[in-house]
Amino acid sequence: MTGEGSHDFARVRRIVKTDEFSSVFRLRPAQKTAHFVLYTRPNALPHARLGVVAAKRFAPRAVTRNTIKRITRELFRTTPLPGLDCIVRLARPVNSKAGPATNTALKTLLHAELARLFASQLPRARKPAGAAPAAPSPDQPGQS
Repeated sequence: MTGEGSHDFARVRRIVKTDEFSSVFRLRPAQKTAHFVLYTRPNALPHARLGVVAAKRFAPRAVTRNTIKRITRELFRTTPLPGLDCIVRLARPVNSKAGPATNTALKTLLHAELARLFASQLPRARKPAGAAPAAPSPDQPGQS
């Protein structure tokens, strides 16, 4: 696999080395949601790369951590991101050992939060029409 397809998750699309993770973590978070933090750094590659950190203290069951990783990878594969290194980190507990490991409501919540994180990194031209108003261009002064 060369990793040039848009819907794959080949090794070239992953952040795997510790120093690569560290270099992205040194930067400020790009976006936060109720449970996740997204760190980004531009890279010189023609595609984005992804790293996922789901700590056991925030998701005590492996089933939950694997679900988080699966949903994150799926959204990453289907979102056309520019050349960025992205790290998604679970920052708050999603459930406890006493509760169910996964359920439809949890999966829906995680999917919505992760989709919002990745949508925040799309180029301005690809954002939905109602997302945010565009800033006035420097060529056209604002009317007072």
